[in-house]
Amino acid sequence: MINPSTTSDFDPVVHIVDDDEAVLDSLKTLLNSLNINNATYSNGQEFLDAIAATEIHTLTGCVVMDVRMPGISGIECQQALKDLGCNLPIIFVTGHGDVPMAVQAIKEGAIEFIQKPYREQELIDCIQSAIQQNIQSQQNILYAREVALRIHSLTSREQEVMRRVISGQANKTIATELHLSQRTIDIHRANVMEKMQATSLADLVTMVLTQD
Repeated sequence: MINPSTTSDFDPVVHIVDDDEAVLDSLKTLLNSLNINNATYSNGQEFLDAIAATEIHTLTGCVVMDVRMPGISGIECQQALKDLGCNLPIIFVTGHGDVPMAVQAIKEGAIEFIQKPYREQELIDCIQSAIQQNIQSQQNILYAREVALRIHSLTSREQEVMRRVISGQANKTIATELHLSQRTIDIHRANVMEKMQATSLADLVTMVLTQD
């Protein structure tokens, strides 16, 4: 099960997309019994319209979607989601799946391909894993944005000193190359560590790597 402490800042939703009303009702009942937020859609276009009306980059959760649906197929819906910039993990469920279709779905980023009939626990395990994966991804994105703001708060000189520090240069060497006193470099370095909220050089390097 998902650890509540890891989801306190997020509101994950499982989006169920299937043209079979009985499947929608069944999955909704199952997820409700586990207190997992969910929303149902009877076809791919309905889902795409709903997603397009939201702040897509903030969405947390996953998608459980049938492959074969009238109108827009699951694979086509998957591509449309990518075009919209939606990074929700997709679990495909189908009673008609074959190997080529599964391979295509996985290549396009689906995390699982489950054939009907399936065990409820198998699907729940996939959903739990997908949500955890998505939350971690969202946390990484938010952290990278926070680091970017911290870097932006540095003066141009502090950024120059930081680049040299994380490349492994000693303060004395930096002072010589920038024609400054070592004391001045010491102060710049201290300011960098404080503004970046870094507790060590390794911590600082890790932060900067999030921007690559």
